Amino acid sequence: MKIFDAEGTAAALPYAKLVAALVKVAQQLREGEINVPERMVVEIDPASVLLCMLAVAADIGMTKLITVHANNGQYQFPAIQGEVVVFDSASGRRLALLHGPTVTARRTAAVSLLGIEALLPVKPQSALLIGAGVQALAHAEALIDYFGVDVFWVAARDPQKTQAFCEGLQLRHPQIAVKPLGTAELAAEAPPVDVMIALTTARSAVIPVHIAPNTLAIGVGAFKPDMVEFPAELLHSRTVAVDCLAGAKHEAGDLLQAKIDWGKVRELSDLLAHGFVQQPLLPVYKTVGQAARDLAAARVAIASL
Repeated sequence: MKIFDAEGTAAALPYAKLVAALVKVAQQLREGEINVPERMVVEIDPASVLLCMLAVAADIGMTKLITVHANNGQYQFPAIQGEVVVFDSASGRRLALLHGPTVTARRTAAVSLLGIEALLPVKPQSALLIGAGVQALAHAEALIDYFGVDVFWVAARDPQKTQAFCEGLQLRHPQIAVKPLGTAELAAEAPPVDVMIALTTARSAVIPVHIAPNTLAIGVGAFKPDMVEFPAELLHSRTVAVDCLAGAKHEAGDLLQAKIDWGKVRELSDLLAHGFVQQPLLPVYKTVGQAARDLAAARVAIASL
């Protein structure tokens, strides 16, 4: 069994190959070729959960165990820890052990890339990231690597953290322009960007109600029913697309609290199969994650062995 640390896991999961693997998985999900039970969420304490994700296909299976401890900053430990075990479906032979948080970060960003390809009629050149954590960095680097996005705004609650994030991103990618944006400025008037991505654990809306008609807004961070990134008014004014309809019905707090009509929600696999008819207002896109996406990442990683 090959053991990948965080750096090795990232190197084994290039975004172009991840997106292609996600397209294949979406097709297999539609055809019932992947067994994906619902994600198991076990509370450890009021600020901590254990997440268990499983997926099995004809070629490989995988299990992902992740713990999320929101208060780990006080102990100087990462909030998200875990691992992905990949095995051969025919024999059960263990093939690889991957760094769980890195798999999560990169496949989540890749799911956003795939949604952008499906829903945005132009190649994005600018992006606004709401949040300045691990997922924000993964999404910034995914957008740079895959689309060549070179103009970024970053908004987060902590101005010092926002500034440090921008400086770090600029240092890693000298060719881009990156600017911090205050949350009050964002609420007052969002800059005109191709893509706006929220990557927070907020419990009230962080995406502005009024965004440009040709801006694609993506909500990534709110993964529990009591979390919200989208304002209800925005959700009711646009078509809603999700990466996983079953998961969204349980976990997408934005959509649940806004009492969205689920009959009108479009799922990513359906959009990839049948396309999306462009409308005057671009849709909004909500992702909640699913174990089949981790299986797609596992396929990419073991192909590098």
